[in-house]
Amino acid sequence: MSRLRTHGLTKRFGGLTAVDDVDVELGDELCSLIGPNGAGKTTFFDLLTGVLEPTEGTVEHRRDGEWHDVTGAPPHETAARGVHRSYQITSVFPESTVHENVRIAAQAAGDDSFTGWRNAGAFDRYLREADTILDRVGLADRADRPARSLSHGAKRQLEVAVALAGDPDVLLLDEPNAGVSSESVDDIIALIEDVATDHAVLLVEHNMDIVMNVSDRIVVLNRGSVIADGTPEDVRDDPAVQEAYLGGYEPGALDATETDEESTDTAEGSA
Repeated sequence: MSRLRTHGLTKRFGGLTAVDDVDVELGDELCSLIGPNGAGKTTFFDLLTGVLEPTEGTVEHRRDGEWHDVTGAPPHETAARGVHRSYQITSVFPESTVHENVRIAAQAAGDDSFTGWRNAGAFDRYLREADTILDRVGLADRADRPARSLSHGAKRQLEVAVALAGDPDVLLLDEPNAGVSSESVDDIIALIEDVATDHAVLLVEHNMDIVMNVSDRIVVLNRGSVIADGTPEDVRDDPAVQEAYLGGYEPGALDATETDEESTDTAEGSA
């Protein structure tokens, strides 16, 4: 079943078209979004989550069997509707415990987001939800540690845990392996695959071995436009994709630690 879709989605920054007339539909699947640096991937995520308003086009989210227009809705509203996101740059509360980070996210997504002044122990369901999520992502044994004490890979796991809080329909994962040591990559991959069993997942990832192995479907952006959309096999063999991005890719050829600098996208030209 489709969960999220765009129609004619376009974003211009002055004379630069960062996202150009994109029609994409995300169902109950793990779909990877790939493309060269500056292709518009992060800008596209920003449009889906309300960080940016589109110049043209629409974003729709399906919940309870009905489509809802969420075009330009602010991030907190988009998240409340069930579209959650992790970021390229790790973003957690470093001085709070691992458990508190997830409990706060669960409460923010629930009905008590404006009652933070009350004792956290009054909200047992959020505490239980945090326990369940931390067990799922493999951080239950570090629940009482301050987030700043975690390794970079564990912080990535915590970011996914925070994104899972509130039981979203759709997860947008923006380079969850960025900067992660080779020893931790397998843990992150296993977590992504597990999450995709009961969530629609849109993944930005630059390691093509990972993309080809975990994806049900791949969408390729180049200069803001979709140039391919299909199975990993179809995308890998597509001449336009080979020319724009893969450049003769062979399995195992790319370094697992390759990262994207698109987090520095700006209106001036890197979108």
